[in-house]
Amino acid sequence: MNPALQTSTTPTAEQLAQTKQAIAAYIATIDANPDRRSGAYPYYLFHEPGQTVHGTILMFHGFSAKPHQMWRLADYLFRNGFNVYQATLAGHAFALPNKYWPQVDLKPELAEPLRRKVQQDPVLQNYFANLSANPSDRRPSATQRIALLARLLAIEPRLLDIMQAITRPDDPDFERYFISSHLDYLSEAKARLAELDALPGPVYTVGLSVGGAVALGLAATRPDRIDRVVAYAPLLKVDGEEHRQYVNMAGPLDIKELGWDPNLQFPVGALTAADRFGSSFVLNSKQTRTLQNIPTFLVLTENEDAADVETNQTFFQEIGGNHQGHYSYLYPAQDLVPHPMVDPTEVSQNMSNRFWQSLYQETFRFLTQGKVNLDNMSNLEQASDLPLVPAVQ
Repeated sequence: MNPALQTSTTPTAEQLAQTKQAIAAYIATIDANPDRRSGAYPYYLFHEPGQTVHGTILMFHGFSAKPHQMWRLADYLFRNGFNVYQATLAGHAFALPNKYWPQVDLKPELAEPLRRKVQQDPVLQNYFANLSANPSDRRPSATQRIALLARLLAIEPRLLDIMQAITRPDDPDFERYFISSHLDYLSEAKARLAELDALPGPVYTVGLSVGGAVALGLAATRPDRIDRVVAYAPLLKVDGEEHRQYVNMAGPLDIKELGWDPNLQFPVGALTAADRFGSSFVLNSKQTRTLQNIPTFLVLTENEDAADVETNQTFFQEIGGNHQGHYSYLYPAQDLVPHPMVDPTEVSQNMSNRFWQSLYQETFRFLTQGKVNLDNMSNLEQASDLPLVPAVQ
């Protein structure tokens, strides 16, 4: 393997037509569903037949977001010689998260008695009523989560054993307690990759947050097809042990939160599934061994509120660290870069990424040259040896 080797390919009209037909067939299944979600359609940016390109990028957005979350990056990469397919995460093309999104839930024989206990508990009912009255709160505070966990354990002590089964990646009791569709993230990603089968040349996966975990997991299962991975703050484990305990224990209780779409609430069990996919599948030793041989560019930030930074750093060492074409960069806290770091207009925790142009340039450098100039990542001035990134209009 030579990670610095530049590659190119020239798709024919027939190859592009077959690919567009495969994607159109998938979009038709979304159109046929009355629960389709406005603005959540996948889309592609393909160059004309006979034009030489660097390859094809399969891109995955973040949890609860939509493909256009990274449209600026997609446009930059397309304008500079890539074909781009912006896919929709598993279930996210539909507007009923509790029905379509990957989710972890207790088995009915456990869930129903627990729900009855919750419904009969006046303290919890008061809490849920207050939560429903303030839908603008994206998630409960740390204090609220700790109090909720304590109350749940008080009414159902068995939750401690149940929580351990979901927290430990390989616990044999997981299937005893839970129903989970977290692997839908992988099966749906494989289906999107299959839609690119007719295209020649290399395929690269790029993803943000849960999409970053999907980009890694897909590459680990298809090393024959995917040449490099760029993962921005991949959600391999929910940030913070207390927050993760809340997600794993409260997930089956039909508690809902707001994500990046202000018009859509999702059950916490959907976030549990995202954590499960990252922690039990992507971090599995089999996948990490495969990823040792797939050059990966991992971008993290100290100002995290979703993806656990330490877990990502450990993962990076397990796939080889700064060897075999792997690169990792951590935005320091003082750079005020938030978790959704890709689009400069996306604000989280009153922060946005003012270094986004350098991020785009180094992503391009990695995908075309297999290397990264880490010194450029916190640079407000663009590198002169790479295609310039347009300013926000």
